[in-house]
Amino acid sequence: MDRIDRKILAQLHADGRLSLTELAERVGLSLSPCHRRVRALEESGVILGYRALLDPKELGLGFSAIVFVTLREVTRQAITDFEAALLDVAQIVEAQRLFDDPDYLLQVITKDLAAFQQLYDESLTSLPNVQRLVSTLVMKNVINDRVLPL
Repeated sequence: MDRIDRKILAQLHADGRLSLTELAERVGLSLSPCHRRVRALEESGVILGYRALLDPKELGLGFSAIVFVTLREVTRQAITDFEAALLDVAQIVEAQRLFDDPDYLLQVITKDLAAFQQLYDESLTSLPNVQRLVSTLVMKNVINDRVLPL
């Protein structure tokens, strides 16, 4: 990956709706080489995809919580089962496996506190191999979907 690829990535990361023509202009390439580079970045897995950033509050999803999960056992099968079950809970918008205790950090978004409580009681406590859940409510998002430091 060279300086031009990094310029392409920075431009697309800031605005994924750029046309190839506009992108080529911004990074100082003609259309064909720019297109080849973008395609190569996509095929190599550097560019994972394109999407619109949505405002959860505007969609009626104004409640956010962080849930720390400690598993009963940390075996390959227990981890696989737990992570597979996370995929079925749409309100979990981010999940990270951590070193030590707790084992996972989940970012959860719901309509309101009542919806979170229902999700917690009916889904999160039923996830496989869960020993303990600890939740904290998000007061305010200070940094959200920051552009990567390219």
